[in-house]
Amino acid sequence: QVQLVESGGGLVRVGGSLTLSCAVSGATDQIDLMNWYRVVPGKPRERVARLLSNGRTVYPDSVKGRFAISANTDKDTLTLQMNNLKPEDTGLYICNILYGWHEYWGEGAQVTVSS
Repeated sequence: QVQLVESGGGLVRVGGSLTLSCAVSGATDQIDLMNWYRVVPGKPRERVARLLSNGRTVYPDSVKGRFAISANTDKDTLTLQMNNLKPEDTGLYICNILYGWHEYWGEGAQVTVSS
């Protein structure tokens, strides 16, 4: 059974940094896609980072240059490094993977950026 558990959320001041981690268990073969999403009440869910199986990363303009997604060799830990945080980065950050033609989701880690 594939499980994803996020950690590392919290309260940070504007301009600060935070690192989120997602522990992935139960995925024994290649993971096709690994993503971080941000959920804010009243707004559409936004994908803030994508890691492809070939190592390529994709970011929306809203976080480009500030966020970095990475995974360890075993792909059992997905990380999101967030720098120069802004109030609009506040939200619930959820990790997601595409594995075996199925999507799996964590429950999220709350990030709050205070001004």
